[in-house]
Amino acid sequence: GLVVAIILYAMKRKWNPIMYLISVCLYIFTVGFVIDVFDLSKNWILLILAFSALVMIGLGLYLSKN
Repeated sequence: GLVVAIILYAMKRKWNPIMYLISVCLYIFTVGFVIDVFDLSKNWILLILAFSALVMIGLGLYLSKN
């Protein structure tokens, strides 16, 4: 993801798409790391994904109002 972000920045010279790509990659790697480290069952994995989605939605709504 970081390599693609660098290539996109070199081509487009825009900062926002790069930050979106980096944040999505960081989110995917973080959730994957938590799932792998704690060796969770299917129900706990779905619960973590649902909770993290709600946190991201709430954060997005909060930042869009400011």
